[in-house]
Amino acid sequence: MSEKGLYHAFCRQVPDLPVFAQPWYLDAVCEGGEWGAAVVRHGEQLAAAMPYFLKRKGPFRYLAMPYFCKHLGPFLHPDFRELKFEHKFYRQLIEQLPAVHAIKQEFHPSATNWLPFYWRGFRQTTRYTYQLNLQEGLETLYNGFNRNVRRNIKKAEKVLTIRHGMAPEDFHRLVLLSFERQGLPSPHSLEFFLRHDKALAQHECRAIFCAEDSQGRIHSAAYLIWDGRASYYHLSGDDPELRDSGAGLLLIWEAIRYTHDVLQLPVFDFEGSMIPNIEAIRRQFGAQQTPYFRVWRYSSKIFWLLDGILNGFG
Repeated sequence: MSEKGLYHAFCRQVPDLPVFAQPWYLDAVCEGGEWGAAVVRHGEQLAAAMPYFLKRKGPFRYLAMPYFCKHLGPFLHPDFRELKFEHKFYRQLIEQLPAVHAIKQEFHPSATNWLPFYWRGFRQTTRYTYQLNLQEGLETLYNGFNRNVRRNIKKAEKVLTIRHGMAPEDFHRLVLLSFERQGLPSPHSLEFFLRHDKALAQHECRAIFCAEDSQGRIHSAAYLIWDGRASYYHLSGDDPELRDSGAGLLLIWEAIRYTHDVLQLPVFDFEGSMIPNIEAIRRQFGAQQTPYFRVWRYSSKIFWLLDGILNGFG
């Protein structure tokens, strides 16, 4: 069986694998390269796996994070989630990675041990996402919001209506307004976004919400995705001329309620961010800071120098 075939089999045996690591998701988002996976057996059982995204730039080959993919990294079968197996199987996964000039991955928060990677010459920096434990109940969560957040949500509820089922093309158009306001080019094409959206829709793992006023103007929109454990506040966009209505905060609250009431999942993940202004909003919702690892290794000094000049590869 091929490495992809083994990885497909591993995914079928691991029910809590994050959406970002699912083979169908990688098929959709690995644009400009190809994905593969290292897989370790323990006897006849598939014990561990590590998906990766292989890209090429000129003479260089490197492993990077696909766009729209927040987390990858090593994953263990539930039968082997002990430190002794992590040390053993992570080492074997590293040995199976393709020979490349550089590797960079952002692990899922569930991967809390990067020591075997350190032993093999990798470096690490800690990054953060913010999560809400929805098992506390919506009332408790709402009371934990910053007072200004609660006030702005109530203000927005008086003038805005939440609509589900916004067309993905319309959502993408709204997201582009945010980049245009900042004078930035779009980081992804409509075609790429729609391919990513189609995969999520086919697997019933996404919902698009928007907040509109009585005149039919859309103030803000949000794109929620999920797996078997958590939902992720994946993307959002605002009309720059209507940003003061509180629509963005209202949509976050709607996404939290949807995750609790409809999806019945225990975790709501804001999917970052390390940007100060965005991080502050996450905290104002009472979300808990949750660390995850960015791990990397360079095997080429030339590529390391070029990567430093170009501010990262991916």
